[in-house]
Amino acid sequence: MGIFTKKPIGKLMLDSADGESGLKRTLSAANLVALGIGAIIGAGLFVRTAAAAANNAGPSVTIGFIVAAIGCALAGLCYAEFASMIPIAGSAYTYSYATMGELVAWIIGWDLVLEYAVGAATVGIAWSEYLNKLLEMFGLRVPYEWSHSPFETLKDASGQVLHHGMMNIPALFIIFMITMLLIRGTKESAVVNGIIVISKVSIVILFIVLGWSYMVPANHTPYIPEASTYTDTQGVAHNYGGIWGILGAAGVVFFAFIGFDAVSTAAQEAKNPKKDMPIGILGSLVVCTILYILFAHVLTGVASVNDFRTQGKEASVAYAIKTYMHGYTWLANLVTVAILFGFSSVILVMLMGQSRVFYSMSRDGLVPKIFSDLHPKFKTPYKSNWIFLVLVGAFAAFVPGDIVGDMTSIGTLFAFMLVCAGVWILRITNPELPRQFKVPFVPVVSVLGILVCGAMIAGLGWTNWARLGGWLVIGLVIYFGYSKKHSKLKD
Repeated sequence: MGIFTKKPIGKLMLDSADGESGLKRTLSAANLVALGIGAIIGAGLFVRTAAAAANNAGPSVTIGFIVAAIGCALAGLCYAEFASMIPIAGSAYTYSYATMGELVAWIIGWDLVLEYAVGAATVGIAWSEYLNKLLEMFGLRVPYEWSHSPFETLKDASGQVLHHGMMNIPALFIIFMITMLLIRGTKESAVVNGIIVISKVSIVILFIVLGWSYMVPANHTPYIPEASTYTDTQGVAHNYGGIWGILGAAGVVFFAFIGFDAVSTAAQEAKNPKKDMPIGILGSLVVCTILYILFAHVLTGVASVNDFRTQGKEASVAYAIKTYMHGYTWLANLVTVAILFGFSSVILVMLMGQSRVFYSMSRDGLVPKIFSDLHPKFKTPYKSNWIFLVLVGAFAAFVPGDIVGDMTSIGTLFAFMLVCAGVWILRITNPELPRQFKVPFVPVVSVLGILVCGAMIAGLGWTNWARLGGWLVIGLVIYFGYSKKHSKLKD
């Protein structure tokens, strides 16, 4: 068996039936849109928006959101075709194993570690920032040293270092608590997800409506800054302004869209996948994109770029409200509390998705059996959960949020490029496979998806390319050193 051996569709369906049979087609297009919105709105919007404005694009971060949305829409169409072609619970890993072969499947599965595991660490760090804002309401705060990574420092106006980070304990705490819930098998119900969606969207709309009158025109001038280079407090240089600044911002805020692909995993439970899947994926993207653009426009109008680079770097939304929207402290407090709950749900989804991907990879023999060992009572992959607690917890506790956030974005963009390419390849190699939903204008859509996602990767800069390259090299070493030899398809 070679590295491009495909997993037979019949075997994939048989494996899926083991423990996942009987899923009822109960989800409507509206349910799928709500699922997408619930997975999308999180740390990306409330934290990464300010980071992209400060480091890359200033007020034109709104254009970055549009570019990111276009890339997601093109990839989303390709996800919809995969989901309708193989309508079972799964992910890009499952699709690619059945259609493009084992090596590509491994690359995507390994890449999903960046999306889910490192993404969970990013949200954990954001959770830590907002926890301190909540504690400040009661005159408390976790010391800087114990709520930041060793690579972060707090400086005064003159550049004098006031505090050195040691370890982000709150971020590690929330990762630990969510892991415990997952081991016990706790799941979000449709009702809980609906409540979370309503709360998130309500907060975004409240901020847009109430903050609109507090915008200062000077903060939006110039809307697209001249091209230059900005070096942040950690000594990392960023392309600021111009086209590269906007592309860099698109790559950063792309993190705000991560989660829409979760809709594709619900294909087996959609009432009418041919109609509902594209509506669910693209509908959630449209709603979130409109809210994101308006939110970013108001946020960059209420507070200045300099605010996001200094005092307002952390918990930027609460800072902007308290500093410039006098009389709305209650809104800042409400934002803080609701965001904490929202972040917790996003961490839960990401850690659950990661354990499921590695569970599938373990069943295929590509990673050790320990990742598919189930708890004797709770029937969850508890050993996998413990292992990822160590990995994700280490990232959350010891790596700055900007770095892990960009790693998540570049990893997911790379996976999206492979998904876009996969649909095109399958149209050529397997045109006879039944497709309930077909991406229009292939290969144009596939090529555009690859180009837009590739452009966002280019905008993220060479340091992130190097991290992705290093990550893939590690993955290939593991594949050829272990996975290829233990693959069950070789038997």
